[in-house]
Amino acid sequence: MPIATTAASLTKRQTYSSIFIIGMLFFIFGFVSWVNAILIPYFKIACELNHFQSYLVAFAFYIAYFVMSVPSAYLLKRVGFKKGMMAGFWMMALGAAIFVPAAMVRTYEFFLLGLFTLGAGLAVLQTAANPYITVLGPQERATQRISIMGICNKGAGILAPLVFAAVILRPTDGELFSQIPLMDDQTRAQTLDALIRRVIVPYSCVSVVLLTLGLVVRYSSLPEIDTEHETEAVASVNAGRTSIFQFPHLILGAVAIFLHVGTQVIAIDTIIGYAGSMDIDLLEAKSFPSYTLSATIIGYLIGIVCTPRLFSQLTALRLCTVLGLIFSFGILFATGTIRLLGHETHVSIWFVVLLGLANSLVWAGIWPLALDGLGRFTKLGGSILIMGLCGNALLPLLYGYLADSHSLRDGYWVLVPCYVYLIFYAFRGYRIKKWI
Repeated sequence: MPIATTAASLTKRQTYSSIFIIGMLFFIFGFVSWVNAILIPYFKIACELNHFQSYLVAFAFYIAYFVMSVPSAYLLKRVGFKKGMMAGFWMMALGAAIFVPAAMVRTYEFFLLGLFTLGAGLAVLQTAANPYITVLGPQERATQRISIMGICNKGAGILAPLVFAAVILRPTDGELFSQIPLMDDQTRAQTLDALIRRVIVPYSCVSVVLLTLGLVVRYSSLPEIDTEHETEAVASVNAGRTSIFQFPHLILGAVAIFLHVGTQVIAIDTIIGYAGSMDIDLLEAKSFPSYTLSATIIGYLIGIVCTPRLFSQLTALRLCTVLGLIFSFGILFATGTIRLLGHETHVSIWFVVLLGLANSLVWAGIWPLALDGLGRFTKLGGSILIMGLCGNALLPLLYGYLADSHSLRDGYWVLVPCYVYLIFYAFRGYRIKKWI
């Protein structure tokens, strides 16, 4: 186990350099995660998939968080943050490398294995990075630090689909895609083989970059923060506790993370389809996810500037959860049309965009509350919270079920109980320290 130090003993220079390095990690998280938005339709064409099969891209990727989070905590406990992060990068490098043989034989199951491995590596990194940035400084400024990480993540989310599309797509692909169903079997197979093999070079490069980043982080100046030794006060409170499940505020926080990330991905990934229900074509509708992400970044900036100077991170969490519920009712019940940013649309779609603002400071608010007082359980507690990221895989499916059985607008009813629970956690749940 490497020699560790406490966060309080770090100099300002060490703290700022650590924030920069962790910010780089969050940029990688965002880039690898949000590129799935392009992979889903691309694999659907190149591997001849139906809709359900194509959405296994997101499922295979995010379910890895559920599977790997707890093992990640034990890995970090054994080898420390830096070696654990290196292992996460190398696991991601393996996942990217699997894309090469998968593309050579055009086998979708291999791609899903590669995506699962990428997600598993990200689970290790997220399990390390989120608790690390939470404890890297005063608790009352955790929202500021996490908001900076959010800007890195969402900034990469805006860039990733554009960069990946520029690398693998060609100006003539629209015509090519329309001709594929008309080709004979041999020509279609050759065309699809050539199409899927376009991912070989970019993912080979990604694999090498990830391998290198693992070494960079391992030998960087990033300090090894001690989360195993507790202060006397924390040790006294935790004296009789032997299980992570004896911390109700953590378990309730993990449920909050599950619901929060689900609402976040619903707001971003469903808005194009909802715009389509208003007869807005794809070329116009493609801008709306960027509006939602931009609203989220505005929220992060507000968090950086205003907490804790003007209001506490707890107040920010409470305000955002209440706004989320109000905006959800706006989606469901608002009437009329509006012209905004060059679009003439039903007003309800702009409430979907505003969910980006409402969601912005929820993640940053939950983490410090959920990890408060965990002491030697911090790494395992972080892994429990990361497990909640499987909400990205499951809640959109519930939205899709409601949308199919009722309507795209009625599908947003799934948001209401999510925000009701988040309000409960923000006002009451985080204070529950013992099960009744």
